[in-house]
Amino acid sequence: MVSIKGYLCGNKHNNIVKALKIGNLEIAVPVIQGGMGVGISLSGLASAVANEGGAGIISSAGLGLLYKNSAADYLGASIAGLKEEIRKAREKTKGIIGVNVMVAMTNFADMVKTAIAEKIDILIAGAGLPLDMPSFLNKESRTKLVPIVSSARAAKIICEKWKANYDYLPDAVIVEGPKAGGHLGFKEEQINDADYKLEKLVPGIVTELKIFEERYNQKIPLIAAGGIYTGQDIHDILELGASGVQMGTRFVTTEECDASAEFKQAYINSEEKDIEIIKSPVGMPGRAILSNFIEKVKAGKRQPKRCPFKCIKTCDISKSPYCIIVALMNALKGNFESGYAFAGSNAFRATRIFSVKEVFQSLLMEYKSSTSGE
Repeated sequence: MVSIKGYLCGNKHNNIVKALKIGNLEIAVPVIQGGMGVGISLSGLASAVANEGGAGIISSAGLGLLYKNSAADYLGASIAGLKEEIRKAREKTKGIIGVNVMVAMTNFADMVKTAIAEKIDILIAGAGLPLDMPSFLNKESRTKLVPIVSSARAAKIICEKWKANYDYLPDAVIVEGPKAGGHLGFKEEQINDADYKLEKLVPGIVTELKIFEERYNQKIPLIAAGGIYTGQDIHDILELGASGVQMGTRFVTTEECDASAEFKQAYINSEEKDIEIIKSPVGMPGRAILSNFIEKVKAGKRQPKRCPFKCIKTCDISKSPYCIIVALMNALKGNFESGYAFAGSNAFRATRIFSVKEVFQSLLMEYKSSTSGE
């Protein structure tokens, strides 16, 4: 099979889908793979996506656990792990690779500095407003900075703060709607409110970004995420003004995804009713697949005795029903008695394991079909 990247770029007359440009980077297929932790999207998945013309993203969350033998402590192991995952990804692809960092992580600065020093192409930051992100750049930095927001107001705040304090604007912005997997930037009552649907958020944020684009003569593409699952979805959201999409859930059930076979099977086995909004120790609502562990938490049967890693700034051990990083690490290994899988609202649609190449081919065919009547 010919890769989608080759199919698109090898045919100069092909106009099936427009490339996503972030500064001097050109993502041939306007798909950024979502950063999924703990350990779900590492160098394996990221490099496979990059090889098909998308942007592959390594999640920095929990790397200190995955690489616990690389340093004396969690923070040191996190740095060593991120360096190693970037190195491994670079060995497998010449495509575009990024890193996702949670602002809520206690080692946010370490992960940002490490990714920039390793000359990562794209640095994505969510789970909080990354107001000081440009401060980590230097004159030689080539890394593109991409914050995640959930509203036009948040996009405006970041643009204003970055420009005023660092004379820098985001190279792109990602908006994650309420159908995304993992931690959500919404209040629980907003998640099912039609006024907060991704389709409502995108036009407003595009309008907000245009103010800064025109004022400073710089393009700031908007990338839409949360519930994007098919080529039709991509087409529909691009029609609303987005320049690209971020997709996580669809890539979990791929051969190259770094999760265990049991983790992937949890997606395949799930039904729509199994995908729930949970209260995370991080202090944000999250979307996950129902597991025995979640049932135990609901029944009040879990309570951590200590905080082994101090990985999240907003996690209060005295109030937390469990240690989230340990729970996610257990899920990575397929242990759902002691953990759970984060997942987007469409996780139940997975039916079998595909290759990343097959996913891209399917997305392109679906996208083409959606434009056939235009």
